[in-house]
Amino acid sequence: MAATLRIQSDWSQVLRRDEGEAWLSCRSPGKPTLYGSLTRRGLSTEGVPDIAASEGFVVGEVTKKSIVISCPRENVSTKFLAPYTTFCGIHQKSVTCLDISSGGGLGVSTSTDGTMKIWQAANGEIRRLLEGHVYDVNCCRFFPSGLVVLSGGMDAQLKVWSAEDASCVVTFKGHKGGILDTAIVDRGRNVLSCSRDGTARLWDCGKSACLGVIADCGSPINGIAVGTADDSLNLGTPEKPPSDREIGTEGKILLLAREDKKLQGVGLQSRQPVFLFVGSDAFNCCTFLSSTYILAGTQDGNIYQLDVRNTNTPIQVVHRSGAPVLSLLPYRDGFVASQGDGTCFVIQQDLDYVLDLTEADCDPVYKVASWEKQIYTCCRDGIVRRYQLSDL
Repeated sequence: MAATLRIQSDWSQVLRRDEGEAWLSCRSPGKPTLYGSLTRRGLSTEGVPDIAASEGFVVGEVTKKSIVISCPRENVSTKFLAPYTTFCGIHQKSVTCLDISSGGGLGVSTSTDGTMKIWQAANGEIRRLLEGHVYDVNCCRFFPSGLVVLSGGMDAQLKVWSAEDASCVVTFKGHKGGILDTAIVDRGRNVLSCSRDGTARLWDCGKSACLGVIADCGSPINGIAVGTADDSLNLGTPEKPPSDREIGTEGKILLLAREDKKLQGVGLQSRQPVFLFVGSDAFNCCTFLSSTYILAGTQDGNIYQLDVRNTNTPIQVVHRSGAPVLSLLPYRDGFVASQGDGTCFVIQQDLDYVLDLTEADCDPVYKVASWEKQIYTCCRDGIVRRYQLSDL
């Protein structure tokens, strides 16, 4: 476990002020935490703050929105990035899920204020209100077209919406508990959902019908992801021929992040188990990095990277804090992760520092979404933040 650098959440505002001061810390397992501070000494001719660090810390590159801090004692370096834009007016309460359309023009989000909204990704201007679920909506995502939205709610209903006129075009019923996550197969003729009822189901959008229960775990399934499996992986054989309404399920594997501390892989077409990995705590989320590498995050802050061809031993376990890992997103040649203590960070293979997306300040960051070089986050504080990663 590497050392972790942390910075005061509103550092970018504090360091705009004359003689502004922000706190720093460097925590390393088994060692006393090193505390320090950053102080603004003035402005450069380009209008960028001139920042000095206290003993034990070194300031690297500084821009108006970012600062690189190193702790030589622990040989660790972090680039802290402030949001490019914040949207405070989309929802009145916690924003629990969000997604950005494939063209980058629209966002969709759900909130504990009971609403689901479509908005302009550039400025947060609300375009549509999607009404029809009873109780809270837990998850939402765009279809690849960017014109259709899939949502799942505590009412155990899965709904398909037109992003253009906000009409609900399909409602799927069959789950016995709240829907916790969804996935879309290829272009979206089939979709997937998982629920508190312990099942993952495959649905046919054209016929508004359930094509089958892919897995029945006897434990809530908190997150799912679907991906193309490595050719060498044996996905099993279906017990009966698949329906001709199943489109794009062949060669795919479904990941199940389970409440009972298990991460499971299931052949999407065969419905046969492919692997079962036992982690340190409940799994909250999972994603594919490639056809061989997967990531999954737990309630106690572990991010496991596994090779689907051999899941006996993780390739690595990333642990930045003990807070629940709430969201994982593949990004370029690495990933973005968000946690229940407000941490949200980007790890890239070719970077010798971690990129920390700041300002959430101890409020859980429930979900991350990306479009090109922009990352969007949603948080318990009700704010949607957009970060510009142009210099990665």
